[in-house]
Amino acid sequence: LSHLEVPVDALFSTLGRTAARGIETQLVANWTQEFFDTLINNIKNGDERMAVTDNWDPSTWPAEAKGVGFMEAPRGALAHWIKIKDGKTDNYQLVVPSTWNASPRDPKGQRSAYESTLIGTPVADPELPLEIIRTIHSFDPCLACAVHLYDEHGKHIAKVQNISSCDI
Repeated sequence: LSHLEVPVDALFSTLGRTAARGIETQLVANWTQEFFDTLINNIKNGDERMAVTDNWDPSTWPAEAKGVGFMEAPRGALAHWIKIKDGKTDNYQLVVPSTWNASPRDPKGQRSAYESTLIGTPVADPELPLEIIRTIHSFDPCLACAVHLYDEHGKHIAKVQNISSCDI
């Protein structure tokens, strides 16, 4: 940052989120290659502890089961719930990072990450609000893109639909 003469505050921005995703991608790629190399080396040397195949036969699976998984994904918190009945998926629910990041205000009136980030964002062309699209895309959302632009009094100014990141 100092080499670029960019203040630390710049990390808390569209630029910062985009840069962080790039850095994280490179780190994960390196770690994945290291993990893969270690795994292959272990298997070549006869260590097959990671190759547990006991439960890969569907006839050994229970007819009813429940499962849940939580993790911190690159875009935020991720949770999955599943219920299996008679060997089939009976219910499946998930809460993805975009659910949190794009949510409406909570019961305490707190804004979502998207809304908070967009406050005060200057828009050069209300008919093509690229600044808004770029800012939202910096969160890597899992949703279709449409922008509804309102002024500070709540008056609708413009609506732009189906803008893909390829268009920017």
